[in-house]
Amino acid sequence: MAFRDLIILSLFLSFSKVFGSETQDSVRFPLECDDTVGPGGSPDENGETTLDAMIMDGDGIKAAKLVMQHTKHTFLVGDQASAFAISMGLPGPTDLSSPESTQKWIKWKEEEHCQPNFRKDVMPVKTCGPYHLKNLLLNSNLAGTCLGGPRLSGSSHIGLHNHDTISMAVIDEDIAVGTSTNGATFKIPGRIGDGPIAGSSAYADSDIDACGATGDGDIMMRFLPCYQVVESMGLGMEPRVAAKDAISRITRKFPEFVGAIFAVNKSGVHAGACHGWTFQYCVKNPSMKDVEVFTVLP
Repeated sequence: MAFRDLIILSLFLSFSKVFGSETQDSVRFPLECDDTVGPGGSPDENGETTLDAMIMDGDGIKAAKLVMQHTKHTFLVGDQASAFAISMGLPGPTDLSSPESTQKWIKWKEEEHCQPNFRKDVMPVKTCGPYHLKNLLLNSNLAGTCLGGPRLSGSSHIGLHNHDTISMAVIDEDIAVGTSTNGATFKIPGRIGDGPIAGSSAYADSDIDACGATGDGDIMMRFLPCYQVVESMGLGMEPRVAAKDAISRITRKFPEFVGAIFAVNKSGVHAGACHGWTFQYCVKNPSMKDVEVFTVLP
């Protein structure tokens, strides 16, 4: 509760809703969150903790705001994104790992033999890499074609404790959204999730509404669910119906999908929808004494 109250205070004291959503995700970094967001959060396959962030008017999210304000690009990635952030005055480089995240990675690597992971159609199957294609494929004329057949590597699972995205919508005379995430635990290095992709993890249209999402980003970015929510509400759908519709578009193609969405319009009417887990989101406005937590069932 103390963290939520701190975030709400930062929003009310901010002179802009964009700076408010930035503050929300930046404060979360030093405080950490459930070992899934911020420093000490989910490590990748090499044991390194990384951050994805997006801001839309709508430490990781500060860099996202700099990209929005000082470039004509949509997002920057990799080492050059770090170089850009440093050139704009942000501190770096910074080791985002913690003793807890390092121990989690060591246990996964040494005791669990890198299982589960996000590899598929590669060898070895039940141990750590280096990974390679099957010898049969390498020695045949099939090299370079699409692989079929059963998945050969360990299966990955999105859940409450191995993945999370923080999404926030802020409404004053306009609407802004922001997101931040470490991405999936033990992701393949170099993976970009849906966190920085406008329309997937979050979307805002100041004439209509806003949306935030969390879950299996590799699936969600193929559907841009938050963009769909905003467009649906623009066509007259209520937040609850729009959120359910966006989730159903995903689950029709991926029945095992795990994720959630919240939607809010300019009047403050809000709702959520989810699939595969129970989802909670928080709401606060100046007329409310305390933050209110809403629980959404699958």
